[in-house]
Amino acid sequence: MSEEEKETETEELASTEEVSEESGDLTVPEESEEGALAESDEEESEEDDEDEEEIEFDLEAQVEEFRRQIEEDPDNCVNFYNLGEALAELGQTDEAKESFQQALILDENQEFSSIIHLGIGNLYYHQLMSGIQSTVVKSSVGLHSAHKQQNTISSVSGNDYSIPIAEFEMAIQHLPTLKADEEIVDYVSKNAPMQISTIYYKWASDLFDKARQLENYGDEVRDIKQGLKFLKKTIEIDPSHAQANLMVKYGKKMLLEGFSIYDEYGFEAKVIQGSG
Repeated sequence: MSEEEKETETEELASTEEVSEESGDLTVPEESEEGALAESDEEESEEDDEDEEEIEFDLEAQVEEFRRQIEEDPDNCVNFYNLGEALAELGQTDEAKESFQQALILDENQEFSSIIHLGIGNLYYHQLMSGIQSTVVKSSVGLHSAHKQQNTISSVSGNDYSIPIAEFEMAIQHLPTLKADEEIVDYVSKNAPMQISTIYYKWASDLFDKARQLENYGDEVRDIKQGLKFLKKTIEIDPSHAQANLMVKYGKKMLLEGFSIYDEYGFEAKVIQGSG
């Protein structure tokens, strides 16, 4: 993943939606504190490890509690949604997807479909950003000498990007019927567009990387042009996205002036002619 892309991931969502044992209502997930300093003292480190074990134990217990609630009320979509969030937090992606899908089926009036689609979108989003669905990318845009064969991707599959985007768009579409308090509605309305923006940026960045690989002859210009379209979508959602704005300038310059492709040793292997 590129250094630019890493910066876009600083606003990761905390994914676990809690449900009250008494009311069964959704609550806004608590966002984790990022960038906390690591403790150097051994005793404090041990305490941190114990805290992590307790958190993991709590998640396991939470899953069991949600399963119990499903047994008691199998037609309640909220129970399946909360189970999906807990499973996602534990990294049990396939089971989480099944739980979310069941929640959608039970949500006949689409009162919770917005937050359910957000949960599904987050599953695919984290898979995409962690490189589970394709080879991890280390961007070489702007760093020609650092462009090496082992740091690039061999293909860009549109489904990896379009599927989570579609889920986030559904989350936005169903916002008017979301039966939740204002805090949750604001949570969805804020995060779904930003996730879409980030995905379009990554899609463009991956296409730029693909355009500069030795294996992909003939499609370099097309990839840059398509990448520019996705960058435009990113900026439409987030006009202040600094990396996207810089990459637009770089992409236009590549098309106008041309660019070089380098081999794994840093030597120029191919020149793409510009339109200017």
